[in-house]
Amino acid sequence: MRKLLFLIGFLVSFSASAQFNLKKTFKFATFYTAVNGGTSISDVDIYSVNTGQLEQDILETPFDYTFTIGLRKIKRFGYENRANTFYNGTEHSYADAATLGLVDGFEFLFEVDRQRQFGVNYLNQNHFLRYVADNWVAKVEYNENGFVDIRYFEASQRFRKPIGNKFSLNIGTVQRLSKPYGYDPLEEWILDNGSLHYTFLALDEMGYSINVQNGEYYDPDGNVVTTSSEVWDEVIVPGILSDYVEEKRNEIARTIEYSAVIGFDYYHFDKDFWVHSWGNVMPYHVDTDNEFSYHKYNNGQWMDYSGGLIFGYRYNKHLGVFLEGKYNKYWNREWHDFSLGLNYVIF
Repeated sequence: MRKLLFLIGFLVSFSASAQFNLKKTFKFATFYTAVNGGTSISDVDIYSVNTGQLEQDILETPFDYTFTIGLRKIKRFGYENRANTFYNGTEHSYADAATLGLVDGFEFLFEVDRQRQFGVNYLNQNHFLRYVADNWVAKVEYNENGFVDIRYFEASQRFRKPIGNKFSLNIGTVQRLSKPYGYDPLEEWILDNGSLHYTFLALDEMGYSINVQNGEYYDPDGNVVTTSSEVWDEVIVPGILSDYVEEKRNEIARTIEYSAVIGFDYYHFDKDFWVHSWGNVMPYHVDTDNEFSYHKYNNGQWMDYSGGLIFGYRYNKHLGVFLEGKYNKYWNREWHDFSLGLNYVIF
């Protein structure tokens, strides 16, 4: 929420400095908020044997939900279907990830999704400010996807070269601020034989303890978490390692990467056939000699890229096919989503 307020403040400051009329800037923008929910996976019966007695427990999963709040001003492309009367937070537009919008000028999106899925809470955020001119484009954005554990700020400044009315090339620079991807806090706990001394880590760093006489394992608050060494190794320890890695990464200041970027955008639309595609490649990254720079973990340069495709074709009045998707690979971390199918109308 602090990031959202910061970006909204930046939007207001940017509008003032560029001598925009505030009313004109927000004209046709939409503020929306909604809650969506439903039943999650069914409860699971858990059986165990304790001192010869059969015990049964029920693993309950709370209902799934998504709480969405957002503000957007993005002109819809010709293929985008605004079927709903209201924004309810379930809308998903791949075109939001495109470098360019349908029209030149100033557009923005601020959206926060707090969701619970299969009993696990996630926070997703997508905010951006974008200005497109005839020969240049500038964009600042913040992306967070809790499901795939990706979070970063990105700003880009590019020269743009339109080629015809449908295609354009762009080249420029990108600055990204993120946690130190590639840093592995567990590396210092690897023994000479390649194994991980996880029990000593749990005791020394995370505050767990073991009573070797009765075989009980305690958490930092003194609660018994298990009396089984198998459960300790296979269930408790993985959670401890995950918490330790997250804790150590959060102790390190965010790192900034300076990169060169080359990209393209293509858009064609008519009522029976449309193609919208975009792509970005970052082939070179400045080595700032930061201790936690990704250069250190990758042993030199690497290739980051992203892109998207939206395709639709109405073969005749009955049959139509579509393909939509986007793909990202940053710091050798990949995340993507897609949708494809066909529609056949029976008269």
